[in-house]
Amino acid sequence: MKARILLGALFAVAVAASPAIAQGNLRIGLAEDPDNLDPTTAGSYVGRIVLAAMCDKLFDIDAKLNIVPQLALSHETSADGKTVTIKLRPNVKFHDGEPFNAEAVKFTLDRHMTKDDSKRKAELSQIDKVEIADPLTVRLALKAPFSPLIAQLTDRAGMMVSPKAVKEGGDKFVNKPICAGPFRFADRVAQDRIVLDRFADYWDKERIHVERITYRPIPDSTVRLANLRAGALDIIERVLATDIPAVRADPKLKLVVGPSLMYTGLTINLANTDKAKNPLGQNAKVREALELSIDRDAINKVVFNGEFTPGNQFSAPTNPYYVQKFPIPPRNVEKAKALIKEAGVTTPVTLDLMVPNQPDVKQVAEVLQAMGAEAGFDLKIRLTEFATSLDEAVKGNFQIYLIGWSGRLDPDQNVINHIGCNTPFNWGKYCNETTQAALNEARLYTDIARRKAAYEKAFAQIQADRPLIYLYHQALIFAHSAKLQGYMQPPDGIIRPQDIKLAP
Repeated sequence: MKARILLGALFAVAVAASPAIAQGNLRIGLAEDPDNLDPTTAGSYVGRIVLAAMCDKLFDIDAKLNIVPQLALSHETSADGKTVTIKLRPNVKFHDGEPFNAEAVKFTLDRHMTKDDSKRKAELSQIDKVEIADPLTVRLALKAPFSPLIAQLTDRAGMMVSPKAVKEGGDKFVNKPICAGPFRFADRVAQDRIVLDRFADYWDKERIHVERITYRPIPDSTVRLANLRAGALDIIERVLATDIPAVRADPKLKLVVGPSLMYTGLTINLANTDKAKNPLGQNAKVREALELSIDRDAINKVVFNGEFTPGNQFSAPTNPYYVQKFPIPPRNVEKAKALIKEAGVTTPVTLDLMVPNQPDVKQVAEVLQAMGAEAGFDLKIRLTEFATSLDEAVKGNFQIYLIGWSGRLDPDQNVINHIGCNTPFNWGKYCNETTQAALNEARLYTDIARRKAAYEKAFAQIQADRPLIYLYHQALIFAHSAKLQGYMQPPDGIIRPQDIKLAP
């Protein structure tokens, strides 16, 4: 830890020798190293933070979760809901100097929908085809009305890439992505840093006030905060709830705490390789027993000082899409034991619990381990580097995966990607026709009541099958130097570089 702080301190001293550089280098501490930086194939929350500075989207969201134009100027949906026309912003360039236009939008969306390893397919699955109406207008012909579409385009599905760079780069495009955002890719050293430089021809350059952004992945929350306090970082994400008093007491720091769209839960391997062939993966009664062994309130109090929100659904209890018919079940160890007995399973039920190697998540796992033991579960915690854990999940090399989701504006993307049939983050390979039909139905409506009714049908089946046991909804707890000005933190937890300044 001391070595990491010292390196950061030396870096800060070197930068201070040149005031222009010192004011121009925004240093951001991340809790993980992103998986990759290709908007089509990326899958991590920290990757979204980096991509927000590189890759503008067709639309964005503001601090109040309103959808606002970015590379698009406007959109219009036909009366039957099956055609969406999007007008594009003129005079926008990609980092390689190529023009942003309708051709680039068609190319990017087609790539999102067809690339073999694309993680955007489920997000755009209702698009039948993308048509060029004129150089700055695209038409999206839909298979059916698709209420989440514009919300999908506020995230990676709406990030545009340079067609020329993709064609020239091929498989190596992921190593040097070319987009149309305020910063362009400069350098990456795995597990150490990602460096972006300001793009001089950015269409909204008046709002960009730093010359460079350096992202440093530091999984240990304590070390991340120590680097901020030492002046080696300017802003960090995911401060531990237990460190809130220390940050508030430091006059050199500012604390930002707010609600989020996130959740964390236990993904159960039901059908992904032979790892699923165990009592938990094959019997819903055993999965119910595991859930009944858990005290969500206790996890929140013990690990998070009561700052988070216990939850049992993809939407938080305060969210309009929360299904009140299925409240958080209280802990019931005796019922859990009875269910295991009914299932004909011998205790202890020994299970592999894969956990990203982060202090707070590890502590959650340890609390779950202790709780589960009282009901007859023997959870073997396997700490795994974050990006590696994602690879292991895809391969099916887990029985339970303790993992969070950073959340999206529309509820569709908080559920269908994880438990919809053949979707990119459905690591447990759950697929149920009733669930899928209800989730598809919810996509047809814009009316909240009708969508919620569809989600209630979906969740009734999800509750019966328990492919994913939801645990809690995180609060966004960030901290930054008092010298950093203009930072706005929306509920999606994405650090946007627009309007950020560093005082001398």
